[in-house]
Amino acid sequence: MVRRLAEVAKKVGVSEATVSRVLNGKPGVSEGTRAAVLTALDVMGYERPTQLRGERARLVGLVLPELQNPIFPAFAEIVVGALAQRGFTPVLCTRTAGGVTEADYVEMLLDQAVSGVIFFGGLYAQADSPHGHYARLAERNLPTVLLNAAVDNLDFPRVSCDDAAAAEQAVAHLTALGHDRIGMILGPPDHVPSNRKLAAARRAVHLPEDRVEHALFSLEGGQAAATRLINRGITALVCASDPLALGAVRAVRRLGLHVPGDVSIVGYDDSALMSATDPPLSTVRQPIELMGRAAVELLMAEIAGTPVTHDELLFEPELVLRKSSGPVPTADRETPGTRPTGPTTH
Repeated sequence: MVRRLAEVAKKVGVSEATVSRVLNGKPGVSEGTRAAVLTALDVMGYERPTQLRGERARLVGLVLPELQNPIFPAFAEIVVGALAQRGFTPVLCTRTAGGVTEADYVEMLLDQAVSGVIFFGGLYAQADSPHGHYARLAERNLPTVLLNAAVDNLDFPRVSCDDAAAAEQAVAHLTALGHDRIGMILGPPDHVPSNRKLAAARRAVHLPEDRVEHALFSLEGGQAAATRLINRGITALVCASDPLALGAVRAVRRLGLHVPGDVSIVGYDDSALMSATDPPLSTVRQPIELMGRAAVELLMAEIAGTPVTHDELLFEPELVLRKSSGPVPTADRETPGTRPTGPTTH
């Protein structure tokens, strides 16, 4: 026993008395030191005392809706780094079509006795989706943090980019360029962040129903939605994600038109490589570094038993101007539905 105390104390960099206090469940030790001692026991192959064996592992579940949109791996990279600095190991859970569901992942994480969970977007953002697995997390009092907007009845800490401000910035930019026939490509109709963007855009400009399209968050969804809007005569598009915006660029080209000469496009996220697309994409940047670190700070506080606000923390986005947005074309616009089928010249 004495040898074990000495070895653990040396590894953690604390006194043997501190290790003894942790092993005997005594007060007067910080949560960080206590966690470091227990982790050292596990790493060195020592059994925890009986009264400590039921404690949660130093694992944190990271639940991502997908990996194709580069914004989610970017968020995960920041969160993983912040967790590692605190001695926690991530358990990455990614939903796939026809694969493991979000609810299945929640059960798996509960079985693994994780210390907490961070969601990077998921069914909590869709009003018509099932939310029973979130109730399971609440029933088990498992520390949980949600990144980006959620339906109203989920009582978890939330870290969000200000969707309304993002839409306002994009619309104001296009309006300043002379566009008054602006369209929007959003996520599913029950998607909370998309609805926030739509409401803000409608407060800023006239945006009738036929200038709004809902789509899956993919290149293909963006292309199909953009094709419909372009054929209705819009001159600019605000998109709810960068993949949707890139799909819109492809739609413009398939119609024999140019970006931004005929149609200006603004995305959302400023995910990786958007400065290297053709043309480089104007987009609204989420402050992922600040948001990711804030999510970890909230989770760590909850794990330590420190009360934290469950009000939504809103972070300000930033409009990033590149080459996919430009002035409204000076020539008379074509009648909706009669776009040219051949390339235009400028």
